[in-house]
Amino acid sequence: MWKNQNVWLVLIGEFVAGLGLWLGIIGNLEFLQQHVSSDFLKSLILFIGLLAGVMVGPIAGKVIDRYKKKTVLLYAGFFRMASVIFMMLALHFSSVGWMVVFMVVIQVSAAFYFPALQAAIPLIVKEKELLSMNGVHMNVSTVARILGTALGGALLAVMNLHSLYVFSMIAYGGLFVSTFFLHIQEEGKQRRNKHHQAANFKEIVPVLKQFPLVKIALLLTIVPTLFLGGFNLMVINISELQHDSTIKGLLYTAEGVCFMIGAFIVKRIAEKWDLRRMLYSFSLLIACAHLSLYFAEMKIAPLLSFAVFGFGVGCFFPIAATIFQTNIPKQYHGRFFSFKNMLDRVMFQVVLLGTGLLLDTIGLSYMVVVFGTISLALVLYFFTKEVKKQPSFHHHDPSA
Repeated sequence: MWKNQNVWLVLIGEFVAGLGLWLGIIGNLEFLQQHVSSDFLKSLILFIGLLAGVMVGPIAGKVIDRYKKKTVLLYAGFFRMASVIFMMLALHFSSVGWMVVFMVVIQVSAAFYFPALQAAIPLIVKEKELLSMNGVHMNVSTVARILGTALGGALLAVMNLHSLYVFSMIAYGGLFVSTFFLHIQEEGKQRRNKHHQAANFKEIVPVLKQFPLVKIALLLTIVPTLFLGGFNLMVINISELQHDSTIKGLLYTAEGVCFMIGAFIVKRIAEKWDLRRMLYSFSLLIACAHLSLYFAEMKIAPLLSFAVFGFGVGCFFPIAATIFQTNIPKQYHGRFFSFKNMLDRVMFQVVLLGTGLLLDTIGLSYMVVVFGTISLALVLYFFTKEVKKQPSFHHHDPSA
């Protein structure tokens, strides 16, 4: 795998773009803190961008299945880089409206880019290498997140937001250039035949019914999303609760480092546990981590909660990604990953708005009890339902 040039290009591109992404997110949070006082209004602004990404999801899926993955990645990368111009305008005019435009463009670009990348990975590595590749890929993005948030915080101390977004735009430019050097082997007839041109996005639904393990993985993805949807707002709230601005960086770091540990050892865990058992186990761990944030007023408690959550998702996401890539037929990858992307975004939006609303009304402690209880109930419900049905899973286990 490590002798594959495409692997290095994807990982290096992910690292550079990840730096740009998290520099931008730090800038977004700073801009929102300066111009918007309500947590609910902050979540509403972030919601608008995500909604735009959901709306183009069906189109993105068909485009990814119809055209070359590399072409889609290039166009999406270009518009992601260009979107930063709108944030420059937001800074110049101190306008939340221009920030909304920026959020819409960058989220629409992401709606094409990430499903295309997930569909491209099985085309550049062997099936037996997918779990390792997904783990390493997520580790690289996590390192970029840790360095990006740390660098963003440091840069804000010595320069203005405008300079921060310049660095972000340069990073996106690096990703755009690196994509030109990718070599993805695709079937020419698959891209050109009339069947694919007329392919219906709804065709993915009956395909899902053929793979019960894929359905389980999709449903259990709700659990980490309940935490991730309010991640940034919770970080801000914990910082305010403890009257300590430095804990923001520590929370991101604790979660990120433990995510990397989880993604690094997941292959070894998969050698001993079956995929279904792992999905339920790590979903349960994530739910418990969410509930434990009830003690966020204690100095060390949120750090431990974010660390446990990081380890849980570090194991959960590579396994789920591998299940999707190895079970769903390749000709449906574009539509499937766009469909999954849409589900993730809808859930993220609901959680984001719910987090903002609950933080404004009942506060952090009771909010995490509500979401943590929902997570725990979902895991127990799906597990009990599957145990009663005892379904037969027709899938290939890449960990074998």
